[in-house]
Amino acid sequence: MLNVAVIGLGWWGRKMVADLRASDSVRVVLGVDPTPAGRAAAAALGVPVSSDLGAALRDASVEAVVLCSPHAVHAAQIIASAAAGRHVFCEKPLATTRAEASRAVTACQEAGVVLGVGHERRFEPPVMRLRDLCAARAIGQPLVFEGNFSQNKFLALPRDNWRLSAEAAPVGPLSATGIHLVDLAVAVLGRPCQVLATLSNRATGFANGDTLTIHLGFDGGRTALITACLTTPFLGRVCVIGSRGWAEIRDREHPEDPQGWDMTVALDGSAPATTKHPPHPAVRSNVEAFAAAVRGTAPYPVAAHEMLATAAAFEAITRSVRSHRVEPINY
Repeated sequence: MLNVAVIGLGWWGRKMVADLRASDSVRVVLGVDPTPAGRAAAAALGVPVSSDLGAALRDASVEAVVLCSPHAVHAAQIIASAAAGRHVFCEKPLATTRAEASRAVTACQEAGVVLGVGHERRFEPPVMRLRDLCAARAIGQPLVFEGNFSQNKFLALPRDNWRLSAEAAPVGPLSATGIHLVDLAVAVLGRPCQVLATLSNRATGFANGDTLTIHLGFDGGRTALITACLTTPFLGRVCVIGSRGWAEIRDREHPEDPQGWDMTVALDGSAPATTKHPPHPAVRSNVEAFAAAVRGTAPYPVAAHEMLATAAAFEAITRSVRSHRVEPINY
């Protein structure tokens, strides 16, 4: 068992603690949160608690930290954890700029610790099949990535929650859901080179917007079209269109309450075929893959260069929202 401390015990941190109770390779030995409510929630699940990251880094029983804190502090917490010799699993987004992400990745590499990131969509069985189809060129040359990841869960948040802050999370739909699709586009199409993004607020009054549209350009003319809304009932869809076919995945329910997926593949000369995939604990699978990398039994499947590309795209998307122009993605 890999002993971990979960840092940040809000909505997602509590889910992480609950999910990992069923793991046979990861054990939560400490929960850390500066608020009494967060600590009480972890204590109710039978987890010892503390109020600061330093306590986790001083605890000899803690081998790794799972960061579920606001993303503005991710880079600093990763660097501090690596300096203390702790492996780090960080929730998305890893960082909001390429420079911050680079410092975090370098700190982990120099300390010889594993860095994982909370892009659990990669661990969903239909997404794994989709990536295999693309890698084998079964649908021909991948040309266009399309994705939508929308939800209305944030409508229940108090308006002073950091997730709705124009300062702490300036492009709300991006850090909430859209970044997962940016990561998948990177996984399928490679490193993006430019972006045009539009953020609007027409339905909620959220200070950091409720509707985001992203057009990513990749080398060779490939493109990704990504949308994320924070006001509509859950909608999850990923599709890759290739030169000899296409593959589409539709989520049946929000990943927090997985109900499985329907995947349709259409190849040249064949009728579209739909496969039903049962629910799978992708969040836990991601952390367990991180644990396997820590133990040296398998490499962690999200490469450092992909983490950096996604962070660089995040930064450029934020710039494009503000400038209303096509922005280069700087590496």
